[in-house]
Amino acid sequence: MLSKFRDRELVRKVTERILEESRGISVRIMHVCGTHEWTITHFGIRDLLPENIEVVAGPGCPVCVTPGSEIDLIAELSQRDGVIVTTFGDVIRVPGTRTSLSEAKTRGGDVRLVYGIEEAVRIARQEKGKEVVHFSIGFETTAPMAAVEILKGPPENFSIFSTHKLIPPAMEFLLKSGLSLDGFICPGHVSTIIGVRPYRRLAEKYRKPMVVAGFEPLDVMLGILSVVRQIRDDKWGVENEYTRAVREEGNVIALKSISEVFEVADAWWRGIGRIESSGLRLRGRFKDFDVVSKFGLEVPSEDYMPEGCGCGEVLKGVMKPEDCPLFGKECTPNRPIGPCMVSLEGTCSIVYKYRRFRPKDAEK
Repeated sequence: MLSKFRDRELVRKVTERILEESRGISVRIMHVCGTHEWTITHFGIRDLLPENIEVVAGPGCPVCVTPGSEIDLIAELSQRDGVIVTTFGDVIRVPGTRTSLSEAKTRGGDVRLVYGIEEAVRIARQEKGKEVVHFSIGFETTAPMAAVEILKGPPENFSIFSTHKLIPPAMEFLLKSGLSLDGFICPGHVSTIIGVRPYRRLAEKYRKPMVVAGFEPLDVMLGILSVVRQIRDDKWGVENEYTRAVREEGNVIALKSISEVFEVADAWWRGIGRIESSGLRLRGRFKDFDVVSKFGLEVPSEDYMPEGCGCGEVLKGVMKPEDCPLFGKECTPNRPIGPCMVSLEGTCSIVYKYRRFRPKDAEK
């Protein structure tokens, strides 16, 4: 079934429709999903588009927007006797303000990579004499798993550091900031959880067309065509191209679990700043599983990017990775300086890996 979404002839036909229907208008579209950027860059989609259509990447990488000060905090916690920190693979190499989890591990910190929070809970049951702290990051897609594990009742020696973030408030923040954007391709994975409804208020309020799209080349091209048509017809709303996975109401069970365990709070986004009502923290009745409460920690309210690093501008869609003075020089996937060069969903990492496929590079 999915083969048709990579069908060259179908993509060619949609490309022709985009070219025809975008004549006379200029369109700047933002997506907020690392997997969308992977598809767009890997398959050379930008090279198929006419010059009057630009697709830029926004803050679609949860690892990239986790503040450096929070990485420092969890790294320093891993240095304490009797503390095990669990996290996902992408997180361990992300540079914080002063250190990283990888550096903390080389200094003797007990940092372990896991594939999911359930594995962290299993470690806590096995290591009864130690405190296991899970660095719980991600957007609305990973929050349900964390919520389910908390509702199950993990052991007393388990806690989480929640840095979960919400995408719609970030989209609104960017729209309010005055960024030049004509429409959005909404994130597919996030939308499988939250559905289509949360975007409708934004589309109406800011009069911006939006479309929920899947991750295959044809998905993305149809998403672009949808935004172009809405602009051409002077309309704004939310269309769901990804109907095979996304429902209007989202995943009701997952949303219920999130609501039971978490409450909405303001949150810092690295390279962007503080965004109101864009984070999730554990509700009071679950404070025994909140690392901040359990260890009496103070989470710094600050943002930091290394000198010369353009990740903040990349995350806001105002700079292309190639325009950062460090990109591909001092900053590479093997020696990342900024967070966007680390994660598989990071725009800089994706562009660095696949830029050789772009014609302008091949001509050099």
